[in-house]
Amino acid sequence: MDAHEVNRVRATLALYVADVFASVPRKDQRAKGDCYLRGLMLDGRRKSIQAMAARLPDGNEQNLQQFVNQSSWDPEPVQRRIAERMLPLIRPTAWVIDDVSVPKDGRMSVAVAPQYCGALGKRANCQVAVSVHAASDTASCPLRWRLFLPQEWASDTDRRAITRIPPEVTHREKWRLALDMLDTLAAWGMTPPAVVADAAYGANAHLRAALSERGLAYVLAVRSDVTAHPFDAQPVAPARNGAIGCWPQPRYRQAAPSVAALATSLGKGAFTPLTWRNGSRGELRSRFAALRVRPAGKAVERPIRAAASAEQGWWDGVLPDCWLLIEWPAGAEAPTDYWLSNLPADTSVADLVRLAKVRWRIEHDYRELKHGLGLDHFEGRSWPGWHHHVTLVTAAHAFLTEQRLAPKVPAPDSPSTRFSTPSKTP
Repeated sequence: MDAHEVNRVRATLALYVADVFASVPRKDQRAKGDCYLRGLMLDGRRKSIQAMAARLPDGNEQNLQQFVNQSSWDPEPVQRRIAERMLPLIRPTAWVIDDVSVPKDGRMSVAVAPQYCGALGKRANCQVAVSVHAASDTASCPLRWRLFLPQEWASDTDRRAITRIPPEVTHREKWRLALDMLDTLAAWGMTPPAVVADAAYGANAHLRAALSERGLAYVLAVRSDVTAHPFDAQPVAPARNGAIGCWPQPRYRQAAPSVAALATSLGKGAFTPLTWRNGSRGELRSRFAALRVRPAGKAVERPIRAAASAEQGWWDGVLPDCWLLIEWPAGAEAPTDYWLSNLPADTSVADLVRLAKVRWRIEHDYRELKHGLGLDHFEGRSWPGWHHHVTLVTAAHAFLTEQRLAPKVPAPDSPSTRFSTPSKTP
């Protein structure tokens, strides 16, 4: 997007900023928000504050630095207003949990540490943020962000003070951060049609249980080594030894196989070709099968056993059942992907596949947020500054999404025409 195109939609942007940043108390701060968004949406290789200020006619580097790094405005009401605008527009098929990493040099950028960096595909010095996105096949938008605080930062009082990390913020696992964000969105009156995530989250039995406890449907990718009993497997109690002592608890007598073993045992003939959407090169199609299984493992059993024992004094040993969705592409020697889902037993395989595959939109989001809108161009020295920047990037992304999805405007010579939508997005 060049400066001429931005000027054509500036009035529309001003109305957007007035609404989304209505919670920001000062008029001059809202004006800086408008300026920052224009800087993010303008063409330019770098979206650092210095580079944006140099490109903007009203850009002032010192003012923008102060607005992002030192101002005390609360980003949460801004994120809430963005979500309120975007959810009815996108009409999401699912909400997607994911995380994004930003490589960093040194050790003073907030929450930076040696950890797995998806951007580099290896362990490296980076920041990691967990996000929740509303997604459909046609559009998506981040709803919430949480910066992951590594364990080494939790008790490092010097770095916490320098980067202004609030006292209540401590180390929490990424899956817990995701649940925290879902709980916040629920408190705002927003609930997902389904929750989708990759295997880094889906393989976590605690997350799956927490989603079920909240009454949330999910379709979560899992690794091939996750174990599950066949649906018809039955727990059996061994015979009581003598007339005294406790009655033995029922349990499954056979070890639970991996989902890979269950998939292979079906044979290729059990897999049906399905198309889930049209891509830029035509139909996206593969072969799938779905069956009911009972996920196993200590992390699955312990909370169920504890809840049953507390409620009725004993547990019958039966594990809850759910869907196992499997993809075995034509030409592949073995199945390649697996998902677990707590959707009802009458859910069609086609619906399971569509939900499982909606994650592609989030990769599209991250690409736009990083390369087009400068998500990873911010220095990220302070906790408030990072959350201000990511909120502003989200606001820019949401504005461009609104313009793309808006109904086509009348012809240029129409009296009702004042502004046109951008012809392209970064």
